[in-house]
Amino acid sequence: MSAPPVPSQRQSKRASLAALIGTVLEWYDFIVYGTAAAIILNTLFFPSDDPLVGTLAAFATYAVGFLARPLGGLVLGRLGDRVGRRSVLVLTLFLMGAATTAIGLLPTYEQVGVLAPILLVLLRLVQGFGAGGEYAGAVVLSVEHADPRRRGLAGSAAPLGFAVATLLGNGVFFLFLLLPPEQFASWGWRVPFLLGAVCVLVGYVIRRRVEEPPAFAQARAEGVTGAPSPGGVFAAIRRHPRSFLIVIGSRMGENGFAYLLPVFGVAYVSTTLGLGRPVALWAVMAASAVQVLAIPLCGLLSDQVGRKPVYAVGTLASLLWLVPFFLLTDTGVTAWVVLAFVVGLGICYPAMLAPQAAWYAELFDTEFRLSGFAFSRELGSLLAGGLAPFVATALYAWSGHWWPIVVFMAVLAVLTLVALALGPETVRLDLDGPARQENVGAPREPLRTAPSDSSPRS
Repeated sequence: MSAPPVPSQRQSKRASLAALIGTVLEWYDFIVYGTAAAIILNTLFFPSDDPLVGTLAAFATYAVGFLARPLGGLVLGRLGDRVGRRSVLVLTLFLMGAATTAIGLLPTYEQVGVLAPILLVLLRLVQGFGAGGEYAGAVVLSVEHADPRRRGLAGSAAPLGFAVATLLGNGVFFLFLLLPPEQFASWGWRVPFLLGAVCVLVGYVIRRRVEEPPAFAQARAEGVTGAPSPGGVFAAIRRHPRSFLIVIGSRMGENGFAYLLPVFGVAYVSTTLGLGRPVALWAVMAASAVQVLAIPLCGLLSDQVGRKPVYAVGTLASLLWLVPFFLLTDTGVTAWVVLAFVVGLGICYPAMLAPQAAWYAELFDTEFRLSGFAFSRELGSLLAGGLAPFVATALYAWSGHWWPIVVFMAVLAVLTLVALALGPETVRLDLDGPARQENVGAPREPLRTAPSDSSPRS
């Protein structure tokens, strides 16, 4: 058996750029909707005498988008393992971009009645289905193309898209909030959604030039991928049950914090505290600017000390910062509000997000990597991130205080720490080493840049 070709530096850079652009689109879609749900969609699509009830309804529709993500992970992940990473990533771009653009064209409740929220829910389902394969595909593409000793840094390209998308989504909304309120409610809120079409065009131009990763090309040449495996999409779960559960568990805290602060936090600051929309958006944008530096640094650090230590520190730091976050925002002072978001979202959270990307890709074999990664990750998204803003809002409505929210997030953080304790350290693992799935968690040999010709594949 011949060794797989060594990834070229040029293709590695293209893959990282493709991962970045695609993830910008994914997170832009969800950040724009989350911001709009906290600011305007509650009144346009879910009119109610009680603003909190309208916000709950808008966040419930936000959570609906996550229902389709595991299904997207199943279908698109398996498709990516059979026909190729690049083809699926082009498909997810068009699915998500079309849904996002269509949301910007929807009639409101006042115009068509109950049909408006029904159409919104359907488009959120399309968004979620596409997102189910987008992030995992972007990470796998960049990690499989990467220098084996820099997979953490390469994998951070996709998480970096989160920071860029948050800056972009909130920045666009901030600009249009400068419009008179009646113009913003009439047409201004639509423009951020319509701009999703631009992301699609840019992403397509970049992704169509990226080759399939050497590890996947080698597996396909050997007949390992490309044909339906027994059990179809669930083969990855049967082959890697431990990895499947570890991904879901470790997602609880990370994804909960990912959506609690920029979605519920924006609604809490702008509506509950009455500080106004611009203050909340400024705080999120400042935090996102810090993330642009913190995410690649945390990815690089995970290449040096391991994925699990960096991830665990980020989880603990995020949980410990939650009480100061609410205490600072409750002061109503803009500077303290910005600091609360910058530390929580800009410094603590990237330590979870950055190492996670490469770690999840390293937990699965090449023939199951995308389907296993995508389905388990998106199932965790549904259980944590999709519900976090809704649960947090409901807990606050029930108690009138943020302490129950802290308890809820503590439970999610503990689940993540347990999963980290049970999971293997993969930083020195050869992605295509012999008998790989049986050896996950076993003592590591020094990393080989490419498997030897004599190494049989399991």
